[in-house]
Formats: sequence, C-alpha cells, structure tokens
Amino acid sequence: MERARGPAPSAILPGMADTPSIAIVGAGNFAAALAISLREADFRVDAIITRARTASLSRARGLASKIGSRALAHGEQLQARIVWICVPDSAIAQAAASIANQLERRDTVALHSSGVLSSDALQPLREKGVSVAAVHPFMTFVRGSKPSLAGVPFAMEGDSRAVRLARSIVRRLGGKPYAIGKKDKNAYHAWGTLASPLLTALLAATEQVAGLAGVSRKEARQRMLPILLQTVRNYGEFGGAGGFSGPIVRGDVATVQRHLEVLRKLPVPRQVYATLARAALEYLPAKNKKALKSLLDSADRSR
Repeated sequence: MERARGPAPSAILPGMADTPSIAIVGAGNFAAALAISLREADFRVDAIITRARTASLSRARGLASKIGSRALAHGEQLQARIVWICVPDSAIAQAAASIANQLERRDTVALHSSGVLSSDALQPLREKGVSVAAVHPFMTFVRGSKPSLAGVPFAMEGDSRAVRLARSIVRRLGGKPYAIGKKDKNAYHAWGTLASPLLTALLAATEQVAGLAGVSRKEARQRMLPILLQTVRNYGEFGGAGGFSGPIVRGDVATVQRHLEVLRKLPVPRQVYATLARAALEYLPAKNKKALKSLLDSADRSR
C-alpha cells in the first residue's frame, strides 16, 4: 500500500520557495534515524558530513547509500539550505566553527540536537548571519534501532526563523514541536535522563536481583517484559497514582523489610530500592507511611 503523503515540503517551509536541501552533520544513532525519516518524508538530504577518520567516513557512506545521498568530510564546501548538527554535545561548538567557514551561502539555517545546550552553542554560525536553533527529540536512539519520529515531542528554542523552519520540518516528520526556554534546558535534560537512560540503569539493577532468585540476566529480560509493558500502559492511562501497585501502596511493612534484608547481598540494588521506595512514599499513595519511612531510615543506618 502506498504511503499517504502530505503537501510537498516546499509548501510548508516558510520563506523558502523551493524544496530545501538538508545536510546532516554526524552519522551516529540519531543522525541515522533522522536521515531515514527525512528521506521517507520526501526531503532531500544533500550530504552526511563527518570527520575524515576512516571509521566515521565509513559510517557516513553507509548511511548515505541508504538514503541516496553522499558522504562528505569536514572542510568541504556546503551548499545545503539547512544544516542539522547531530554530534555529541562536546563537539557542537567545534562543528559550528568549522561549518561557519564552509558555507557558500548566508541564508542557511543551522540546527543542533543537544538536549542540554541552547542555541547559543551555534554562536559562530549566528555571527555569520545564519539563523540557528536547538531542536531536541524526546526519544532514545541506540545502535541497531531506528525509531520512527512520528509522535515524538521535539523541544526547540532559538532564532525565530530557524524555529519556524524546524517546526515545519518536525511536523512533516509527524513529530510534535514545542517551545522551551534556555533556562529550562538543564531540567528538561535531567527529566529525559530519568525517563530513559536511568530507567535502563534501574532495569540493569533488576537483573542483578533476578540473579538472587536463580534467574539469568537473559531470562530476566524476557520474563520482565510483560510486567514492564503493562506498567508503562498503566502509567500512561491512569497516571502515577492509579498505576501504582505492590507492597508499598498496601503498606506491607513486613514484605518491604524482607526485601531489604535479602538485598544486603547486593548493596547497589538495595540502595536503588530504598531510594525509589522513598520516592514512592513522597509522590504516590501508600498506607503505613510512617512505619515504612522508619524502616527505610533504619536500613540506611545499617548499611
């Protein structure tokens, strides 16, 4: 079945009469997902730009071949109307300075996708008259996975022209753009880190606890999936309070005490358990809160 298409990209990008070409700087996990999504949305990805190192260029060439583009090394002249920088935060300023010397036109729009840095990280380009913005997807990207960007929230701030353009592109990709203030980005990124990478750390800790029950890490991952997926569905449908279950909501002090006792064999998961239990007592419904808090305080002292 043929995919339904919206209006041509040129019809939805303000201030650009023709279909804008896009250059992506970087060939990592997000860059790959973005490049594929842009191509599927009928944007023209003019180039995948990366460092001249053999491994980096190899990744860029592999990605470029998938979307009918080309791979370029830093230092070559750029003609794209839009430059989207998808490199680690520590490399954004250097990439911006390099690109500022490569541009052949000054009506370019430059975007970067750091969740914690503001559009000011692109100041070398702004000083050249380029309109810049920070555009960050609230999504996780890992090697081997190319998630769709449809439905993904994108936080953005920066120069008005760049933000308008980014908003149009994100909508074309099926994403959900929204504005964020510069002062809010640190908290925003901490929120995202709790929502995904530290959630993964929690799951890694649960594998260690599964080992105490005689279950291998691989088996634990498979056996946890049904309860994990249902927990997320419950949270999405009923919120934290309505989706909360287990011994703490029941005020079962004896069971929590048994958990803490067996977890003495695993100090880090025990600390994680106690910290999350405290969060539950603070933010979620629970019976016997005073007794549970006293138990956790006692557990802290006995570490």
